[in-house]
Amino acid sequence: MKRIHLIITGDVQDVGFRAWAKRQARELDLMGWVKNRKDSSVEIVAEGKRGQLDELIKRCNLGPEASWVENVTVSWEEGSDSFVSFDVIP
Repeated sequence: MKRIHLIITGDVQDVGFRAWAKRQARELDLMGWVKNRKDSSVEIVAEGKRGQLDELIKRCNLGPEASWVENVTVSWEEGSDSFVSFDVIP
């Protein structure tokens, strides 16, 4: 089990990015959370198998149709298996 920490920049707030990310993560059977940051970026922490995490990174580089993704910063960590679902944090 691995964990990724993503910071997504661009036009990613007020375009449905968090709800979209939640759907993508659940489709990929990942656990964790997504939230908007005060600097107008979106932050994601997700845990799961390496292949599914790689796929989430690819999808986040595209984002939902209404978004424009400038950059996705990825940090890899060891998973903690501490999440029970994937949620949007207000």
